[in-house]
Amino acid sequence: MPVKNRIADMHDEITAWRRDIHEHPELMYDLPRTSALVAEKLRAFGCDEVVEGIGRTGVVGVIKGKSDSKGRVIGLRADMDALPIIEATGLPYASKTNGKMHACGHDGHTAMLLGAARYLAETRNFDGTAVVIFQPAEEGGAGGKAMVDDGLMSRFGIGEVYGMHNMPGLPVGRFAIKPGPIMAATDEFDITVTGKGGHAAKPHECVDTTLVASHIVVALQSIASRNVDPLKQVVVSVCTFKTESEAHNVIPQTVFLKGTVRTLEEDVRDLAEARLKAVAENTAAAFGAVADVTYRRGYPVTDNAPDQTDFAREVADRIAGQEALETPPLMGGEDFSYMLNERPGAYIFLGNGDTASVHHPEYNFNDDAIPFGCSWFAEIVESRMPAG
Repeated sequence: MPVKNRIADMHDEITAWRRDIHEHPELMYDLPRTSALVAEKLRAFGCDEVVEGIGRTGVVGVIKGKSDSKGRVIGLRADMDALPIIEATGLPYASKTNGKMHACGHDGHTAMLLGAARYLAETRNFDGTAVVIFQPAEEGGAGGKAMVDDGLMSRFGIGEVYGMHNMPGLPVGRFAIKPGPIMAATDEFDITVTGKGGHAAKPHECVDTTLVASHIVVALQSIASRNVDPLKQVVVSVCTFKTESEAHNVIPQTVFLKGTVRTLEEDVRDLAEARLKAVAENTAAAFGAVADVTYRRGYPVTDNAPDQTDFAREVADRIAGQEALETPPLMGGEDFSYMLNERPGAYIFLGNGDTASVHHPEYNFNDDAIPFGCSWFAEIVESRMPAG
């Protein structure tokens, strides 16, 4: 079964919605225009219930099938927020707000789920209830957790939940998925190295924090190379190195490091956190300095349930007319993980073609992907909860 005919007929209209959202990007939880647009359309489509304010600015639409003999409920999720990036696409519908841009395709995700919602509300060819979930603050704000904490799953009786993200480099119309961990846990750390500042011409009178911090940066790479099983995956990246002085002749009293740790398994996550603290503190101590480490756990691993992954793959194969690819796990993070921690489900990637990567100022969601994404969302509901 290829793209649904009704959805193909709506392609131009859904594209127009997507480009309108693209022109008016909003960040994190501050989504007054986007949330209002989504709620307005869901009401116009004839959803049985539209609820705003779940997870602060999330929107939920409820669509009941022709029957509900088994009481099944499936959730479909899209994210709505943009990124603090200056757009460089030069498109006619480029961002009208300087410094904000839909550089990750959330405009496309939102538009595709709106298209699926319209189709499902029109046809209702399923036995059960579809819950369409429009989430704020995926980009670092844990909007998925906020919606879960607001009772999303229990309030709407969701039994399974499915999500999708576009993937540059994967051909349009193709899907990619895998069971188990598909995206990483995303933790952050701050390290403050304190020594004894002084004149650069008298290093023997100082405890050189720049030297100490440099040794810490190098030593932290031993976590991946010497502490973690080489068959398992971990990334430790120091991304900021900042001294309190910008002078050419001052050894600073303090140096600040910031970075991220990415893992796919909880035991590796625990090990990486413990080793990062020990390596930083003891390396500093060896030079007579002190390292104060703050470690914050972020999004958990995005973990696809086996049964739901097989089902999502089967649907993708039918929509694409060819087998979905087996993607390796990605070390980026995704707060759909909070929803998968509450209910079994699956997260799938949809081809965006040969485009700039996500989070790039020249990125643009490929509108040719819309019919495939809409049809996958809709078919998840119709196949998992068949009418009759």
